[in-house]
Order: sequence, then C-alpha cells, then structure tokens
Amino acid sequence: MFHSPRRLCSALLQRDAPGLRRLPATGLRRPLSPPASAPRPASPRLLAAVSAASGAARSCSRTACSMGTGTSRLYSALAKTLNSSAASQHPEYLVSPDPEHLEPIDPKELLEECRAVLHTRPPRFQRDFVDLRTDCPSTHPPIRVMQWNILAQALGEGKDNFVQCPVEALKWEERKCLILEEILAYQPDILCLQEVDHYFDTFQPLLSRLGYQGTFFPKPWSPCLDVEHNNGPDGCALFFLQNRFKLVNSANIRLTAMTLKTNQVAIAQTLECKESGRQFCIAVTHLKARTGWERFRSAQGCDLLQNLQNITQGAKIPLIVCGDFNAEPTEEVYKHFASSSLNLNSAYKLLSADGQSEPPYTTWKIRTSGECRHTLDYIWYSKHALNVRSALDLLTEEQIGPNRLPSFNYPSDHLSLVCDFSFTEETDGLL
Repeated sequence: MFHSPRRLCSALLQRDAPGLRRLPATGLRRPLSPPASAPRPASPRLLAAVSAASGAARSCSRTACSMGTGTSRLYSALAKTLNSSAASQHPEYLVSPDPEHLEPIDPKELLEECRAVLHTRPPRFQRDFVDLRTDCPSTHPPIRVMQWNILAQALGEGKDNFVQCPVEALKWEERKCLILEEILAYQPDILCLQEVDHYFDTFQPLLSRLGYQGTFFPKPWSPCLDVEHNNGPDGCALFFLQNRFKLVNSANIRLTAMTLKTNQVAIAQTLECKESGRQFCIAVTHLKARTGWERFRSAQGCDLLQNLQNITQGAKIPLIVCGDFNAEPTEEVYKHFASSSLNLNSAYKLLSADGQSEPPYTTWKIRTSGECRHTLDYIWYSKHALNVRSALDLLTEEQIGPNRLPSFNYPSDHLSLVCDFSFTEETDGLL
C-alpha cells in the first residue's frame, strides 16, 4: 500500500545531508546530462497505454469528460469523478471525503506515466535546495511546504495573452503532467495552490490516492467562467499528507475589503503533527491582481491577518501563510504582514546575502502589454516558533529563457516555492 510519496521515494531528495549548503533535488528526476532542448525518453509500454486512454478520452463528450480527464492509464478513473462545474454547485464537496476507499498509487508509477506523456518535451530544469540551518537541531522530520500558483487552464488558454508562449505548450493533457511532475519531484508534506480549476477531475482524485487530504475553495466570481469551454471556477486548494498530520479545524475565508465581500478567498487549517503532537496553522490565499488595486489588496491582507489572529489565538499557534499576494515588497499589504503582531517573516528573504531582501522575481512572463517580472509569491512563517531549514532556489534567467513563462519546460507563469520547516526548541514545551 502506498500512503505517501515520502516513504516510497526516500531517495528523491537528500534533505538532511550534513555539511552541505546546496542540496541537489535529484532522485526521481531524470538525469541532467541531456541538454535542455533534448527530447525526453519515451516508454513504449506506457505510451501505448497513454495512447489508448487518450483515444477513449477523446470519444467522451465534453460534459462527461471535461478538459482534465484521461491521458494515461492512471487517469482513467478520473472520468468517473465530479467535474469542477458540477462540484462548484455543491458546497458539501468543498472539503473532500475520506479517500480511504480509493486505491493508492505508487508515486514512481505516476511519475513515469507523466514522463511518458511528456516524452517530446525537454527535461525539467535543475533546482537546488539551499541549506539554511544554523543551529536548530530537531528530533522530528522537517515539514516541507510547497506554494504555487499553477496557472488556471482557462486563463492560460483564454485570457492571459502569453504572446511568446506557443499554444501547444498550454495543452492541458501535457501541462497537467508537468504540474504533477513538479509536485512529485519535491514531495511536499503540505501543498498550497492557487488558480486551481481542475481540482475535482485531476488534483483531488490523484493526490488523494497519494495520501493527501485536500480542500478547495473557489472564487465566487471566477474569471475562468468567462472563458468558453471552461472547467468551472478557479480557487485555492490546500493538501496535506494524512500519515503526517491530523486536521484539527478548517476555515474557508471569503476576504473583505472596506467591509465589502470580495472575490478573493483563503483557506486556513490547524493541523497536528502525528510525530510530535504539535499544532500549527497553515493558510493559503490569492489576493486581487492588477495595478491600481493596491489599497484593495492592503484591506484584504488586513482582513486575512485579523482572521489568522483569531485562529492562532493571538500567535499562540505557529503559523505558515502561503500565497500569491499580487504585491511587490514595496506595497502596503507586504508591510502589514512584515510588521504584524503575529511576528511573521518571509522565508525566501533568507536566500539573500543579508537575509533581508526578497528574490528578484517569482513570476516572469510576456503579455501583449509587455514583459512582466515581479516578486508576488511568498511563504510567511512564525519566526518565534519555526525555523526554515532549507528553501528551493529559483530558476535562473538562463533557464527561464528569452520567451519567459509558461513554456514547454515549465507549466506556469509563477515559480513554485518550497521550504522545509522545523519547530524551534522553545516551542517543544508549549505545543
């Protein structure tokens, strides 16, 4: 039985090799010797299964098999799951049912299926973990958290105008495999996603079979619904490994600004570590986009902070907040989080030489309006209660390439952020 990627793919990442600053993210990833433009190796056996499944999927009607169904043998069961359009009409589906009745799948097998689908695309780029440990010993495994705006399929194809990105690179049948490959490569214990418009037909069925419990909260008026042949609304999703954590409580938050309800949402969950019995809160959000909405984002951030203040009992419970804030570090909403009484720090600042500067970019794209290179994505954490043991470095400008993101190499216009956390020693006696 395969209940978690971590136990089965222990060679994936050398997380705690002593004396290293750079931790290579190797293991299940294919060898890095071929050049970036080299095609991926194909598996005839798996490709035959993929081809058969894809043919069956094409014969389905759009209603029965929406954009996210069936590209490989492992995906064939997805055609029987609810599509996002139907599920969004039923709030009872926002928290996933117990997936114990679903047959577990081997993450290695799923990874190979993804690679078979991607055999004509160039291999994934090398990204290394930077060891940030000072003197913070821990008797328990670190908690790996992944933050990622994965790019809603309807927006990527219909509204975002990525003028340098080939249309073929945005095909869902392949792009979803790139997304899954990224997740499988880093094996997060907790996964925080934005712009998810294929929750019910792709991510929830597959990740639940990998041992995750998931929650989805769609935007009330998702822009995806304006796109023809959409797959339902996009929203935030939060997944955690059930063999590591127990859900204590969960809150779906519709953010307000100036007392008005907005179109942006957040999920906040209090989890208990099964190894240590410690509790912490994990939250995911996606704030309002576009220039000219800075005050609006600031108000949304203040509302989220107030909600988290209540949920964490005034910072008594350690907190991790992941999100696409759509705000540079110069904006007021960033300053609110940096100066909050919740005592938060931004994890990716620790990659800078002085530990005080955010990365130069977390998103890089070219639209009809021009080139956009911004730092918008963050992982905030309680600096009094948690230590950042390592963080995944960003793709370089050379790796991203002149046409920027998304691309045949990378499925989203935002980079994934991944951090390993441990509790401080002072927290041991408190939780």
